[in-house]
Amino acid sequence: MRSAKREAAVACALSAALLLAWGCAGTGETAGAGGGMAKSASGIPLGKTGPHEVQPIADRPRFGQPISEADVAAWNIDVRTPDGRGLPAGRGSVEQGKKVYEAKCLACHGADAKGGPVFGTMVGGVGSFTTNARVLTPGSMYPYAPVLFDYVRRAMPMDRPQSLTNEEVYAVTAYLLNLNGLVPPNAVLDAASLVAVQMPNRNGFMVDNRPDTNAQRCMKDCK
Repeated sequence: MRSAKREAAVACALSAALLLAWGCAGTGETAGAGGGMAKSASGIPLGKTGPHEVQPIADRPRFGQPISEADVAAWNIDVRTPDGRGLPAGRGSVEQGKKVYEAKCLACHGADAKGGPVFGTMVGGVGSFTTNARVLTPGSMYPYAPVLFDYVRRAMPMDRPQSLTNEEVYAVTAYLLNLNGLVPPNAVLDAASLVAVQMPNRNGFMVDNRPDTNAQRCMKDCK
């Protein structure tokens, strides 16, 4: 009988202690080692359910890391096609381009770029864009010759894009332009001479100058 009473007393004491601890936590009165408010390592009060002061963390969050211009250079390969800005150093001839084409392009584009199992012809069609029977080729559509260089360098060969050297891209570009009758068989192209090639469809595009397309980039004090 005394044992049952003793167990009941202990249970009551434990319940009272738990209720007291819960009440202190609800009112933000949890004591720390020094008798004050207990806080986390970063200074945030523990056991406080209401709003509390936000502790600033300097220089955070830190996402990523700074990169240099050299790091960006490998990705920054776009070419401004009207004037060739961004074309790399290097040069390539029609003769060299034929060899590169037969080794790395013929399987998809066919002999003499007249069409293969994957892509259609890349030769001919010059002047067809003024008719209802347009033939889409680099020679018939592109307004500027650097467009061809830019596309080949970015996307070809299809299974190994950006694997060609700049010299190989210049050479393949020269070869394809020659097949379209736009440069002579002995042509050697580089940044300057490629820009000088006059494409037949140069004036075949219209500038979209509608008001809703004339957006200006705002970098400071934007409204």
